[in-house]
Amino acid sequence: MQAWHKQLNLFFIAMGFFTRIPMPKWVEVDADKLNKASRYFGLVGLLVGVISAAVYTLMLHWVSPSIAIVLAMITSVLVTGGFHEDGLADTADGLGGGWTVEAKLNIMKDSRLGSYGALALVLALLLKWQLLTEIALFDPSSVSLALIVGHCLSRVVAASFIFSEPYVSDSSTSKSKPLAQEQGVNELSILLVLGVLPLLLVGFVPALVLITGLIIVRYGFIRLFRSQIGGYTGDTLGAAQQGSELSCYLLLLILGVSW
Repeated sequence: MQAWHKQLNLFFIAMGFFTRIPMPKWVEVDADKLNKASRYFGLVGLLVGVISAAVYTLMLHWVSPSIAIVLAMITSVLVTGGFHEDGLADTADGLGGGWTVEAKLNIMKDSRLGSYGALALVLALLLKWQLLTEIALFDPSSVSLALIVGHCLSRVVAASFIFSEPYVSDSSTSKSKPLAQEQGVNELSILLVLGVLPLLLVGFVPALVLITGLIIVRYGFIRLFRSQIGGYTGDTLGAAQQGSELSCYLLLLILGVSW
C-alpha cells in the first residue's frame, strides 16, 4: 500500500470513528490502524467545524444569527451522531452518581440518561449557544471561524489524552465503539501540527491565548479524571472535547473584536 493511500486510510478511519459520514468500502480497520488514526482526530474536527460553519453562513441569508447558530449546532450533532455529547452526559452521570471507581465506570457504561447527565447536557448546549450568540454581537461572520477553531482544537485536546493517560474502561463490557488506546510520539506530533491549522486564521495573540487556555483546561481535566477513575475512557474523552470546545468559544469571546 502506497504511503498516501495508508494516510488516507487512517483519515477515513478517524472520520468513520468520529462522524456518521460513511467510510469507503476499501478502508481497512484494525486496532493498530485505529491507534494510528488518532493523528487525524483534529483534522476530522476541522471537517465538522467547516460543515457547521457552512450551514451557519448559508442560513444567515434567511434567519437571524441566533437561529443560524442553533441550526449549526444541530448540524454538528447530526454529523457526529452526538458522540461527544453522549460522552459528556455519561461522564457526568458516572462521576456524579458513583462512589467508587468501579461504580463510576459501571454507570458510564449504562446507556440510560441520569439526572447529572441531563443537567450537564442541557447546560453545555445552552452555554454553547449563548457564547456563540455573544460572539455574533461583535461580528456575525466571526461565528463561522469560532466553530472551525472550536471543533478542531477541542478534538486535538481530547485526543492528546491517549498519549499521556492510561485507558481504564473494560472494552469487553463497554457499550461504546472500539477506542484508540495507544498513541505514539509520531501520532501526537501530527495531531498537534494539524491542530495549528485553524490558529493561522485568528492571529498570533488569539492563538497564544487559545493554546495557553487549552493547556490549562487539559491539565484540569487530567487532574479530575485521574482523581476520579485513574485515567480516561471513551466517555471522558467526549466530556473533555465538549469542555474544550466551550473553552475555545469563551476565550474567543473574551478576546472580542481583537481577533
